[in-house]
Amino acid sequence: MTRLYLLKIGEIALKGGNRQMFENQLKKNIRFRLKKHLISYTGQRGRFYAEIADMNETEVSGCLSKIFGLSGFALCSKTEKTIDAVTAAAEAVAETYLSDHPEAVSVPFKVESRRADKAFPYDSYELNCSVGDTLCRRFPQLKVDVRRPELTVNIEIRDYAYIYGNDTAGPGGLPVGCAGRGILLLSGGIDSPVAGYLMAKRGLKPDAVYFHTYPYTSGDSLRKVKMLSRILSPYTSGLNLFCVDFTEIQLKIKAEGKPNRTTILSRSAMMEIAHRLALIREAGALVTGEALSQVASQTLETLRVTGSHTSLPVLRPVIGFDKQEIIRIAEKIGTYETSILPYDDCCTLFSPDHPEIKPDFEELCRDFDKLALGEMIEKAVRTAERIYFHPDYPSDGLSDDKENLFGE
Repeated sequence: MTRLYLLKIGEIALKGGNRQMFENQLKKNIRFRLKKHLISYTGQRGRFYAEIADMNETEVSGCLSKIFGLSGFALCSKTEKTIDAVTAAAEAVAETYLSDHPEAVSVPFKVESRRADKAFPYDSYELNCSVGDTLCRRFPQLKVDVRRPELTVNIEIRDYAYIYGNDTAGPGGLPVGCAGRGILLLSGGIDSPVAGYLMAKRGLKPDAVYFHTYPYTSGDSLRKVKMLSRILSPYTSGLNLFCVDFTEIQLKIKAEGKPNRTTILSRSAMMEIAHRLALIREAGALVTGEALSQVASQTLETLRVTGSHTSLPVLRPVIGFDKQEIIRIAEKIGTYETSILPYDDCCTLFSPDHPEIKPDFEELCRDFDKLALGEMIEKAVRTAERIYFHPDYPSDGLSDDKENLFGE
């Protein structure tokens, strides 16, 4: 069975001469998610129409609700531009809504029309009145309320007449991939998955990197990060996770670094590794979940130190958020329950009891240089394992496509 969906674009509609690039990326992302189910895709004046076959409404909604660039979508009817055809389609919308709400005794509703084709014999107000009157007579439960309707019957007169009911809100933002690629430093915590989500919403295509210190961090810790990657993958049009063996570096820092500086030194090494991965992956930025003053490694002084280990922009989308704001987003996107699973990451296990929060920049840079981690960092980059998460794979975190660092 083939169904027609109206797709509404949000911010893309404000673009100027480069709007086509954003629309093409959105189309590419939609085709990637819907694959063989997408029969056709057409667009006109801020509206796109997708014919989708052999997917139920729940499946379609699950895909479209995670595609950045869409502000809304709705199952839609396409008819000839006659008042009888339009009215019949509007009746079908009302009938479907009432059948889905059999307990409803009184349903406030309105008809909202847009007439792009000025040759249509009814103007928008006349069309609203004509269709609304018919619906009131046909369905006694419907009561006109243009201020607080529970049901809105939308009519758009374009090349054809398009009729649809309440639309479903899309995630907004810009299509993933239109702003280039970035490297997300993904821990098992609450903040970094949210940071990846927020940057994907601005069009960045993230690759994730996780620093694993086996046997000091367990297989459960790695599994947790895989689960987070799986949850993020529908929002990011698939996600590459690079697992870096960080044990050797972490132990050297623990043995030779000043105890109150081990966290900052470890973060510096992570940033350097992420930077090298970014060069290989042709990424233009690093992304972290750092929030100012949330922990000792996220003061202005420590951020300056860790940020100095890359010449790329370091994007910190939650830098000004408090913890509850971050948690609300994590709950919304489904990462929170996984993030709070009680499995330690390497930073937690090796963090000092009394970390330095206002280090001297030059002194700490000298401390890092004394560690002479160059060969270890090169090895960590060279041996990183790539795991690809497709949006449509099972959500158990086990079906991993393992390839080398240079795979696509």
